[in-house]
Amino acid sequence: PQLLPLRPEGLARAAAASSSYVVGVDVGSTTLRCHVYDKKAAIRGSSSKKVETLYPHLGWVELDPEVLWTQFMDVIKEAVQAAGLQMNQIAGLGISTQRGTFITWNKKTGKPFHNFISWQDLRAAALVNSWNRGLILKVIHVISTMLHFLTWSDRYVIASSLTFTTHHVSLRLSWVLQNITEVQQAANENNCCFGTIDTWLLYKLTKGSVYATDYSNASSTGVFDPFQMCWSSVLSKLFSIPMSIYPPVEDTNHSFGSVDAEIFGVPIPIAALVADQQAAMFGECCFHEGDVKLTMGTGIFWDVNTGNHLHTPSSGLYPLIGWKIGKEVVFLAEGNASDAGSTIKWAKELDLFTSVDETARMARSVVDSEGVCFVPSFSGLQVPVNDPCACASFMGLKPSTTRNHLIRAMLESIAFRNKQLYDTIVKEVRVPLTNIRTDGGVSNNSFIMQMTSDLINKKIDKPVNTDMSCLGAAFLAGLALGFWTDKEQLKKLRRTEIVFEPQRDSGEYKLAMDNWTKAVQRSLNWYNQTSY
Repeated sequence: PQLLPLRPEGLARAAAASSSYVVGVDVGSTTLRCHVYDKKAAIRGSSSKKVETLYPHLGWVELDPEVLWTQFMDVIKEAVQAAGLQMNQIAGLGISTQRGTFITWNKKTGKPFHNFISWQDLRAAALVNSWNRGLILKVIHVISTMLHFLTWSDRYVIASSLTFTTHHVSLRLSWVLQNITEVQQAANENNCCFGTIDTWLLYKLTKGSVYATDYSNASSTGVFDPFQMCWSSVLSKLFSIPMSIYPPVEDTNHSFGSVDAEIFGVPIPIAALVADQQAAMFGECCFHEGDVKLTMGTGIFWDVNTGNHLHTPSSGLYPLIGWKIGKEVVFLAEGNASDAGSTIKWAKELDLFTSVDETARMARSVVDSEGVCFVPSFSGLQVPVNDPCACASFMGLKPSTTRNHLIRAMLESIAFRNKQLYDTIVKEVRVPLTNIRTDGGVSNNSFIMQMTSDLINKKIDKPVNTDMSCLGAAFLAGLALGFWTDKEQLKKLRRTEIVFEPQRDSGEYKLAMDNWTKAVQRSLNWYNQTSY
C-alpha cells in the first residue's frame, strides 16, 4: 500500500519526538531572554540581553527593529551554545513578547516605515484625552447602555464604559497614520503591514513568507473584538485604520511554519506566539477558572483566569484572551501598574543601593518609613486610579530620613499598589479566586512579597524559576509539537520555591497605607496632557 506523506504539523511532531529540547524566548520591556528546556522543563542553557530603548522626544519610547532582530537571533544562538547543543537538537521554538509595541512596514520590500513604538510611548496622550472627552465616545456610551438594557448582552456593557489609554495600540496607530505620510500612502495602496513584535519576528524568521499573530497578542491591542474573535471593524472605522493592514490571527500554539534554514543552519518549527503576560499565566499553570497570576517585572500585572467567560469591566480591569488552543478559548481579566521594577532600577541608578539583593534587608533595617511615602508613577497611575498625568513623588521627607527609609517607602509603594489591584479584582471579578502564583524579577524581593501577602491576607506561591514568560512560550510550543502530552504533565513540572503566608494582620498597615493614599491623591493630574 502507498504511504501518505506526513503534513508539516506531523513532520514537526515526529521531529519533536526525537529531539530533546524546546526553546522559549521572551522579548520583555527591559530584557530579551532565551532558555533551552529539556523534557523535565529544566533549563539547560540561557542567554539574555538588555532591550535597547530609545527616547527621541519627551514622552516618546521606541525600539530599533534591526537591533532587536539581531539581539533576538543572538540570544537563541548563545542559549543553544550554552546548553552544549546543536541547532538540529531543538524540537521547536515558542515566542513570548511584550504587548502593544508595534511597527508598520512596506509589504513589497519588508522595510519598516518607522521604529517600534513602545507600549510605554505617550505621543498619543493628547489624542487619547481628546477621544475620552469627546462627543463621539459619549454617544457610544449612551447607545451601548440602551442596547444593553434591551439585549442584556455583555458586549454592550463593555462598550458602555469604553475608554482609551496610551497603552492600547489603537490611538498610537491612528497617530502614525495621521502623522507619517509614507504609512498613510502605503495603507491607501494596500501596501502596508502592521504588526506587534511577535508578527515582525515571525515575518523575519520566515524571510517574509509568514505574516500572522495569535489571539493573545491581538486581544491586547485595543482594536480586536473578543466577542467576534476578529479585528474590530467598528473601532477601525472610528480611528480611520484600514482593515487591510491587520495580520491574520491564529491559535496561540499553531504551526506557524519554520525558521528559514539560512538563519540557524537548520529549519526549526515555530510552534507558539503568545503575549508575555498570557505566557506567564500558562507557565504558572494557571489553567483553571479563579487561578491568579501576579507578575512583577518592569510593571505589575495581576491576571485572573475567568474561564470561558469574558470579563465585563467596571473599574478598569481589562478583558483579554489568555490563549486559544483548538476549540478551547480561555479569557483573563487583568489589572496593571506600570512601575515596579522600573522604580527599583531608578533607585539603583541614583546609587541608593549597590545590589538589588540589598533592598529587602535595607527595608527591614528600619521599623517603618518614618512617614515617608513614595508614589510609583513614572508612567502615570493605572487601575484603579486611572490617571496618566500623575507624577512620581516622595512625600514626608525629613532631615532624619535615611536611604533605608527611602528604600522602604519605595518597596512599600509596590506592595500598596498590589493591595489596590487585588481589592479591585475581588470587587469586580465574578469568579471565586483560588491559587495566587507570582513570577518576575521583583517577586524575588522577600520584603515586597511578604508585605503583599500580609495586606491581601492570602498565600502567594513563588516558583523556583521566575522567568515564566519563557517557560509559558516553551510549554505552548511543546504541547503543539507533542514534546509534552497535556496540561496535567505540565502541572507536575512546575516547582514551588517558597509560599509566602500572611504573618501580620493587614490592619497593622492601615496608617501607612492611609498616608500613602493621601500622597497618591496629591500626585494626581500633575502633568498637562498636551505636553507630550
